[in-house]
Amino acid sequence: MPEDPFDLPPDDRTLSPHTGYTRAHWEAAADGLLTAALRYATPGHALIDLPGRPSRSGVRSDGLEGFARTFLLAAFRTAGAAGKDPYGFLERYTAGLARGTRTPGRDDAESWPEIGHHGIQGQPMVESASVALALRLTAPWTWETLPAADQDRVERWLRGALRHTPAPNNWYLFPLTVAGFLEAVGRGDAETGNAVDRGLGLLEGWYRGQGWYSDGDGRAFDHYNSWALHFYPLLHAHLAGDRTLLDRLGPRLREFLDGFALLFDANGAPIHHGRSLTYRFAAVTAVALGALTDATPLAPGATRRVLSGALRHFLDRGATTPDGILSLGWYGPHEATLQPYSGPGSPYWASKGFLGLLLPPGHPVWTATEEKAPAEGPDRALALPAPGLLIQTTGADGLTRLHNHGSHKVDSREPERAPGNPLYARLAYSTRTGPTSAANTPDNHIALEVRGTRSARTRVNPLAHGARWLASWHRPVFPGTGPVLPSARIESLTLVRGRLELRVHRTVGVPPGTPLHHSGWAVAMEPEAAVDIGGGAELRLDGAEVSSQLCGLYGWRTQRVVRAPQGTAYGPWAVVPELTGTVGEPGVGTVFVALASLTGEPDPAALSGQATAFAEDLAVTVDWAGGTRTVVDFASDDREGPSVTEGEPA
Repeated sequence: MPEDPFDLPPDDRTLSPHTGYTRAHWEAAADGLLTAALRYATPGHALIDLPGRPSRSGVRSDGLEGFARTFLLAAFRTAGAAGKDPYGFLERYTAGLARGTRTPGRDDAESWPEIGHHGIQGQPMVESASVALALRLTAPWTWETLPAADQDRVERWLRGALRHTPAPNNWYLFPLTVAGFLEAVGRGDAETGNAVDRGLGLLEGWYRGQGWYSDGDGRAFDHYNSWALHFYPLLHAHLAGDRTLLDRLGPRLREFLDGFALLFDANGAPIHHGRSLTYRFAAVTAVALGALTDATPLAPGATRRVLSGALRHFLDRGATTPDGILSLGWYGPHEATLQPYSGPGSPYWASKGFLGLLLPPGHPVWTATEEKAPAEGPDRALALPAPGLLIQTTGADGLTRLHNHGSHKVDSREPERAPGNPLYARLAYSTRTGPTSAANTPDNHIALEVRGTRSARTRVNPLAHGARWLASWHRPVFPGTGPVLPSARIESLTLVRGRLELRVHRTVGVPPGTPLHHSGWAVAMEPEAAVDIGGGAELRLDGAEVSSQLCGLYGWRTQRVVRAPQGTAYGPWAVVPELTGTVGEPGVGTVFVALASLTGEPDPAALSGQATAFAEDLAVTVDWAGGTRTVVDFASDDREGPSVTEGEPA
């Protein structure tokens, strides 16, 4: 474990028996992150040029990003302390604000880039939201200290966000946030009103139910729900005292948190799913927002457990460099976690995770005794058909898995392209494993093989659901110009029981004789430990913290362990269990059944003794150890998807 780069107080295991963290730890962590980052500020404090690879937007934009995102952290830190600023953070940010907007666009050491359209100098629009929100929170100590001419220049720069076109997703909430600040300081007009109305109107169209928004058109469900889609509009409503808007958005956040809070491991880790994961503990933003706006189902002690668990998880695992800079990656640096827009300042959207500091020191979130995390309770299976996600938690190990039957990162106007995005296209994700890279064999995947080429899963279409199962279908897509299988599709179903995952796949319109491959959970490990344990059709891979098991119950003929030398976010080298069968093979047909497990329990029982399966035409019967039976029937109308009957005696 790396040495603590911050001057954190001793653990308080009386108030916080699970994490040891209190409000004082959060304040010390904020102070440490800010002190470390400000070492890289320009002489006029307008840019913070953090070390690391540049983003596609360029070094100057990256310097603005470093300024804006750490300014937001300073705002949470000082506004939550009623303006107390013993290290003089706000004085430096105020000076930088004035200097950066004096001559925007000029090629000198301090000037900020001007705000443009998405794709054409658009990144400053993202950062304008952090600048505006930080000013809104700290106006008495920043904005109000600026001369009128400087205020006018800052406003002029910010209005660029209102006059250029955002990306067709959560970016529309950046002009909303800028407009909210301008209105709060008496500089609102028709242009600001239109920006707010436009953002809120699009948000309504993106709402899919059960508390979840899609990040733009399509079905992109990920952590942006927490750190953007709930965060910006609801915090705006809270700061503006807009009761009507609070009453509309608050219940959605409450419903969202009922499931989302389960996506944090007992060890504090958030689910490793979706883009921008280098923002790390920003994942807890919605949890803090629920407490701040009184829109949470969580008790105060459980709220702090999730918040502090995530912060400590990353600080304990090398998320910062030895001098306290957040690195580009997950624990340490990890290239596959990043996107082309990621630059050295990008990880500081983690600042949003410090939103809880706006709660006063006497708030129950800070004074209540810490409780267990939701994932540490009884085993849970929570189907969320609106986003197409199935949450599976096990109390014995505190591990969370997320089965994906509805989230993908393919815009509604885009064609489907292989290999697919590993952070969205996989069948399942967890809090202790990461997906393999696009260049390696995919984990938790189902693929056809035609002419030596394997298919990808890109656009995931929800099909059917029950209390603890979800089903979806996808069109197998091959890289480049082929091959193409007209009208082919793969239907997939996941049903969970405790730690067990029943995975059933049906091929439709696939030529007989086509090989089919199905993989399980990737495990990061040392290469000399990469030995499969088990017999018959079962594979077991034991990593440092988890064991991955995969057992073919019906249709699968061979098994093997595949190496993933690029590793995952959890280790530099990994292995993946894989089963192979053949579509239309005599005695098999088009239905395939497997049992999978990912567990943190030591020496888990073999899967081969947990269930057996057989199929008649398109009906699969699974007999469980203990005498119950599950029937999955694909013979119903294709438009309705499979039906599932559970609980019948075997």
